[in-house]
Amino acid sequence: MRALKPTAIVGVAAVGGTFTREVLSDMARINRQPIVFALSNPTSKSECTAEEAYVHTGGRALFACGSPFEPVTVAGGTFVPRQGNNSYIFPGVGLGVIASEAARVTDEMFFVAAKKLADLVTKDDLAQGRIYPSLARIREVSAVIATAVAEVAFKQDLTTMNRPADLSAHIKAQMYDPNYEEYV
Repeated sequence: MRALKPTAIVGVAAVGGTFTREVLSDMARINRQPIVFALSNPTSKSECTAEEAYVHTGGRALFACGSPFEPVTVAGGTFVPRQGNNSYIFPGVGLGVIASEAARVTDEMFFVAAKKLADLVTKDDLAQGRIYPSLARIREVSAVIATAVAEVAFKQDLTTMNRPADLSAHIKAQMYDPNYEEYV
């Protein structure tokens, strides 16, 4: 750790407790905002808890987890950990590809999806230690990502479909709406 001086540690080996107090403290000494991704599931296999990450970095960790953790209050602030998983990218990419009738999925589509996701993280999210938007905004996030992915499909001539005049409205019209009208 001290020789490599990493800016980020990513846990995906499902070995609980791998990110020890010493590891997290070293990350905090090396970095102004250490990136700590404890992505293993279930919680018992998580490399560290959200509380451990925030406490041992003085509340400076940029933390994402594979299992849900409750908010943590430390160093005068409350931090709301977010799960880092495919629910943020894959639905939007899939919707954009299907709605544009793209023949292929390209690296650029995933790049614009990641960029759009980053753009949707608010200052309030960051102030609370969240590196992803709230899951309550997932439909909005998916629509924005899908529109960007469809733009790539049209730009790269990956579709024979005519580009809709209002691509965003076209994307939203393709989204499944889980709300049902009552007929009684």
